[in-house]
Amino acid sequence: MSQCCRKIKDTVQKLASDHKDIHSSVSRVGKAIDRNFDSEICGVVSDAVWDSREKQQQTLQMAILEHLYQQGMLSVAEELCQESTLNVDLDFKQPFLELNRILEALHEQDLGPALEWAVSHRQRLLELNSSLEFKLHRLQFIRLLADGPEKQLEALSYARHFQPFAHVHQREIQVMMGSLVYLQLGLEKSPYCHLLDNSHWAEICETFTRDACSLLGLSVESPLSVSFASGCVALPVLMNIKAVMEQRQCSGVWSHKDELPIEIELGMKCWYHSVFACPILRQQTSDSNPPIKLICGHVISRDALNKLINGGKLKCPYCPMEQNPADGKRIIF
Repeated sequence: MSQCCRKIKDTVQKLASDHKDIHSSVSRVGKAIDRNFDSEICGVVSDAVWDSREKQQQTLQMAILEHLYQQGMLSVAEELCQESTLNVDLDFKQPFLELNRILEALHEQDLGPALEWAVSHRQRLLELNSSLEFKLHRLQFIRLLADGPEKQLEALSYARHFQPFAHVHQREIQVMMGSLVYLQLGLEKSPYCHLLDNSHWAEICETFTRDACSLLGLSVESPLSVSFASGCVALPVLMNIKAVMEQRQCSGVWSHKDELPIEIELGMKCWYHSVFACPILRQQTSDSNPPIKLICGHVISRDALNKLINGGKLKCPYCPMEQNPADGKRIIF
């Protein structure tokens, strides 16, 4: 009996010790949540920075709608239109509907709709230096090769589609024609086995999406997902800035809609256009303060140009050339 009591006592002491360690860790969770999560994220910026609440809601709904259309969730997008009473024109939907129809066919390894689209937009694709049509014809040729020797004549006949692309894709065409030598033996056992790799289908889907979006004036990535990812990076920095502003009582520092109080590095993935910062004022140019090219070739902002005018003349801050301020030309990146 005494041994059992001693054993029970030791077990209870061990459980109490383990519970103490666990309780110590669990008790810190609440403090960690309070320290790392702000209950009022909307307070990061003042309401004056944004548009009216109705305008915000409409903008958000349109962003969600565009995201759903771009991801191919057409039925969900239609349901959102009905429940939110958004009036969406067919012209807005049509590019997404066409894009998703062709992508669905490509996922099923049906090249017909994509080839038809590429041929009908050939001239505009050439202006973009796109190789989409050639890659589609190449993939169709490879499909014929994969069917074996009985498709050899059909493959040779289809190779005529490569003629318009010979001056640009000569090397790739030579490789495909060389693979015909091994057709009787089987391409999977030849030096050309890489032509049968399934990664070509993923590549053609990516190429079509990129070129078609560029042609139709759409973004390759959903604006909603890009904004969300950027916000996840920027929000912690803005929350720290908010705390500093409140401590130093300088809440009026950030009042503009088109700029942040500090620069936030989002990475190369989020670079979509050129940015010019004035070397004189060290401010990023905007539509109201565009970059101006001087006669000497140096570029400064319009605000800097206005501040450097003296007696109706402008002296370049980088070289001694004196010039008329009116001779400066606006640059559009």
